[in-house]
Amino acid sequence: MLFNSIDFAIFLPIVFILYWFVTNKSLKLQNLLIVVASYVFYGWWDWRFLSLIVFSTIVDYTVGRQLRNEENQLKRKILLWTSILVNLGFLGFFKYYNFFLDNFVTAFSFLDKRFKPIL
Repeated sequence: MLFNSIDFAIFLPIVFILYWFVTNKSLKLQNLLIVVASYVFYGWWDWRFLSLIVFSTIVDYTVGRQLRNEENQLKRKILLWTSILVNLGFLGFFKYYNFFLDNFVTAFSFLDKRFKPIL
């Protein structure tokens, strides 16, 4: 779903109205609505990537809960860096995978012209 699509023009007001109705009910309900709406938004584009965003959500939520209870500064830094590296790892893989693969194939193509990685 793109921001300039008809689907989004319908989706956004529905989510906004639902959010407005649950504003006075519960903060947990608000957060749940936003998370579910985000999953629907990303899943609309390609449902196969939902597992990545769900995994990222679980990691970040778990790290956030542990950070709240942890007093040891070293453990807090390790938790924070774990969350950062997981998210940047996803970003780096999906952004640069093809770039590095193409350069690797080009660099080693002198070995065999039929060299094609199986991925």
